[in-house]
Amino acid sequence: MAINDLFDEIEERMMNAEEAMKVEFAGIRTGKASTSLVENIMVEYYGTNTRLRDIAGLATPDSRLITIQPWDQSAVKAIEKAILASPLGISPVSDGKVIRLPIPPLSEERRTALVKQVKAHVENSKIEIRNVRRDGNEALKKAQKNAEITEDELKTHLERVQKLTDSYIAKLEEIAAAKEKELMTI
Repeated sequence: MAINDLFDEIEERMMNAEEAMKVEFAGIRTGKASTSLVENIMVEYYGTNTRLRDIAGLATPDSRLITIQPWDQSAVKAIEKAILASPLGISPVSDGKVIRLPIPPLSEERRTALVKQVKAHVENSKIEIRNVRRDGNEALKKAQKNAEITEDELKTHLERVQKLTDSYIAKLEEIAAAKEKELMTI
C-alpha cells in the first residue's frame, strides 16, 4: 500500500469518527424547539399511519414553541391524539386550526445528565480515533519490516500520524465544549 493512500485512509476514518459524533450531538435536545422533535410522529389519518410532516406545516416561531398547522382541519384531533401518545411528554394546545407545543426549559439535573452523555460520546469518538492511529502505526511498522520504507521514514510517518491524531482529538474537544456550553446556557 502506498504511504499516501494509507494517510488518506487514516484521515478519512478519523473524519468519519468526527462526523459520527456530530450526528450523535444533533440528537441531544438542548431545550430549544425544533421541528425534528415531532416531524416523524405517526398520525392515524383517514385509516393510514402518516408522518406528521406529511399532513401539516411545522414551524418554530420562537425557541420555546413548535406550531403545527394541519393542511386538513379535520386532522387536528388525530394529531393531538398522536402527540399525547408519543414519548415527547408535551401536552398540545389547540385552537381548532393551529396546534401549539410549548417546549419546557430543561432542568439543571437534565442538563447535567445531557452533558454526561456528550462526554461519553466524545470519549467513544476519541477511542475510535486512537484505534485508527493504532491501525495506521501497525501498517507503517509492517511496511518498514517489509523494507518498503526506511527506519527514518517510519519515524517521520509515525510522527505525522500522531499529529493528525492530536488535531482530530482537539477538534472533538472543541465541538464538545461548544455543545456543553449550548446545553448549560439557560
